[in-house]
Amino acid sequence: MNAFTLKGQPSLVTGANSGIGYAVAKALAAAGAPVVVNYVADPPSAERVVDEIRTAGGEAMAIRADVSREDEVQAMFRKMFDAYGTIHILVNNAGLQRDARFVDMTLHDWEFVLSVNLTGQFLCAREAAREFLRRGVIPEVSCAAGKILCMSSVHEVIPWAGHVNYAASKGGVMLLMKSLAQELAPHRIRVNSLCPGAIRTPINTAAWSTPEALSGLLTLIPYGRIGEPEDIGRAAVWLASDASDYVNGTSLFIDGGMTLFPGFSTNG
Repeated sequence: MNAFTLKGQPSLVTGANSGIGYAVAKALAAAGAPVVVNYVADPPSAERVVDEIRTAGGEAMAIRADVSREDEVQAMFRKMFDAYGTIHILVNNAGLQRDARFVDMTLHDWEFVLSVNLTGQFLCAREAAREFLRRGVIPEVSCAAGKILCMSSVHEVIPWAGHVNYAASKGGVMLLMKSLAQELAPHRIRVNSLCPGAIRTPINTAAWSTPEALSGLLTLIPYGRIGEPEDIGRAAVWLASDASDYVNGTSLFIDGGMTLFPGFSTNG
């Protein structure tokens, strides 16, 4: 069996109607996985992703759900099981920012970011894990009973002044992922994180949309280029496939070297 194929492995990508989630959904579908495109707003964008996947010969459907709401997450999984029977791959991608100086940050902005970025990953991972445990390993489909990919960030290790809610959520994702990996590994369930650096997506347009902004950003990236959503999509396929079957509890940084402390490249 091709170790990189995802054929016969229904997948769910949260926040998949734009940016990184969009690229991951397309990459999983191209590798053979039927894909649920989750979204919370802008249905036409979600349907465009589904149409693109189908046009390319893949299988996809869109399901709306707010990942921070338990009832909506459970309803989404029921709809997915009705359509595809089960789930093999969860990509916990949905996330957002509400930035402010710490002394100006409202409790609402703190709670909103944590509810989507961290609680949303907990709720979706719990539903997926329940199904993985119920179904078990199907050897002709995958070596694992299931795979969970948590979308974290370089900011699970890099502090980020002015973004304490976001950084705290990603630090939480890191230990959520590792703790789940430890607990679920005996059941042949793998849990890992993707940790993007600066990626060309709508969430950070201000950081790369002008030559001046891009030049400043590139001083933080030793490899000398901004990341593209497709960089994350390719990594997601590998982590979701049997080619990475011995990888568990790992944060995979896809950042062009942003976590290498580039300020010290000339002796600090």
